[in-house]
Amino acid sequence: MAEERGLAMVTCTAPVNIAVIKYWGKRDNDLILPINSSLSVTLHQDQLKTTTTAAASRDFAEDRLWLNGEEADVGHPRLQACLREVRRLARKRRGGGDEDAAPLSLSYKIHVATENNFPTAAGLASSAAGYACLVSALARLYGVEGELSEVARRGSGSACRSMLGGFVQWQRGERPDGRDSLAHQVAPETHWPELRVLVLVVSGEKKQVGSTAGMQTSVDTSPLLKHRAEAVVPERLALMMRHIRERDFEGFGQLAMRDSNQFHATCLDTFPPIFYLNDLSRHIIALAHRFNAHHGRTKVAYTFDAGPNAVIFTLADTVAEFVEVVRRSFPPAANGDQFVRGLPVGSASLPEELLAAVVTEPVPGAVRYILHTKPGPGPQLVDDPSQHLLGADGLPRRRA
Repeated sequence: MAEERGLAMVTCTAPVNIAVIKYWGKRDNDLILPINSSLSVTLHQDQLKTTTTAAASRDFAEDRLWLNGEEADVGHPRLQACLREVRRLARKRRGGGDEDAAPLSLSYKIHVATENNFPTAAGLASSAAGYACLVSALARLYGVEGELSEVARRGSGSACRSMLGGFVQWQRGERPDGRDSLAHQVAPETHWPELRVLVLVVSGEKKQVGSTAGMQTSVDTSPLLKHRAEAVVPERLALMMRHIRERDFEGFGQLAMRDSNQFHATCLDTFPPIFYLNDLSRHIIALAHRFNAHHGRTKVAYTFDAGPNAVIFTLADTVAEFVEVVRRSFPPAANGDQFVRGLPVGSASLPEELLAAVVTEPVPGAVRYILHTKPGPGPQLVDDPSQHLLGADGLPRRRA
């Protein structure tokens, strides 16, 4: 932690996660307690991450927040809940002793700056990475250790899963106070080295119906959602954990697709209905099924969160071929060089029979770009002080 003249500063990064068994619906809106457990894959921060710098100083007049360089409302109830919770844990840790003797006074105001290296609110789990990052940075700042997924959950439900790397389960929990609604790692990111993730970005636009409002309407109006939470998810969760442990892509992929489809069915069953998928999303779904049918097995699996961008799971040996299929199906606009981003992708030549069977009607320019990534670790502390988003004055650094 950088400390000078009564200024303490910490910078952390945190990952995005993609649920393969979906969370949709709260049983407690204040504590953010879910109606069902969920399971996700944490994505690698080399490709997708939130960076957050938190600073505290006796010289700060008020708490302040900057998102991607723009000042934002620091009074947001969920942000305040996280801050309150971390300060409470810090106080508890100090054993109610002499607060002034502590390294950092809890009465100091804080400045927080946060940046995403991907579009916010486009169905890429930005709030999950954002709150996981905030809580990680604040915890470091105040010297708090231990179970932090519960704190991150108070910011955004799915954020508790971004507190861990690899394959992560968010347990629904039973207690009304939410103390047992926590994230646990099912397997580390090193467990399945061949697993790859392709994010097909069709839109960087903000969604029409935010997740918070959407899921509340679903809880209130969808009988299918109730059935899903009670009768479907528990069995699927156990099955998905087994597929992951056994690195069974056929089972994992099939179940991920089915669960994504059921989640979007509950959105359709909501009244008035919610549409997160668009025509392009449906094109990509059909393409994946044609590709798998051509190969006679599950080689790619799609999942969609509350937005139109597709997340495709596949194994390393399939990446080049499927990326070429996507390129032929959605020929990129002029920025062809930037069409594939992230981890390198080899070139592939497609056999004629595959082209004929799989690439039916190309839709030019529909996919903006493909991001190639893989499972990765949980939040990281950034040691290099030049990476702080705030300067010594506690204000955002001017980016070159």
